[in-house]
Amino acid sequence: MQYADPYRHAQSLGISSATWPLFGLVWPSSIQLARKLKHRPVCRQEKILELGCGLGLASLTMHRRGAQVHASDRHPLAAHFLQVNQRLNGLSGLPYVHAQWGCEPEQELLAALGVKPARQHYDLIVGSDLLYERDTPALLADLINQRAKPQAEVWIVDPDRGYRNKFTAEMKRHGFTLIRQICLRDRPILTPEGTELPYKGRCLQYVRA
Repeated sequence: MQYADPYRHAQSLGISSATWPLFGLVWPSSIQLARKLKHRPVCRQEKILELGCGLGLASLTMHRRGAQVHASDRHPLAAHFLQVNQRLNGLSGLPYVHAQWGCEPEQELLAALGVKPARQHYDLIVGSDLLYERDTPALLADLINQRAKPQAEVWIVDPDRGYRNKFTAEMKRHGFTLIRQICLRDRPILTPEGTELPYKGRCLQYVRA
């Protein structure tokens, strides 16, 4: 919870003291995304990008299974935490790139953080709990369009924050069709203490062919 931004990196990336610690949590929606990806067949040629990876649970799950995945976030500490979490799980070699919707950061800032911007195009783009502000649907859809291949798939786990329909409309503008909405109400979250917590949300799956 301690806010430390002596070089104003977080400020330059649009991260305030109030939102500083939010990336450093295992969010319920990230657990649901990791669960879905755990059962997705791995294709060695498929390139995958996770947006807003936070602590990297979904990316680590796919990386362990042998998928070709890049984790991405905008938080200045995300890359460091990802490296630590890899070591804690006996993993290594999961690439990290910087990706954020809205204004692109200066290249000098990314160099100071020691990270590279996302430049590749991907077959599958995934994310969880990303539709949390009114302007996010359009900005997120624009970023997905920039990083997706002409033929691509997108999986977004959304805890019903109210912007799902707007996001679907924005994705349609870029040629993506919503092909499946998987309700996750029957998949509670199990806490370390063994308590089941209810979950409200769904997995949105889009394709562009």
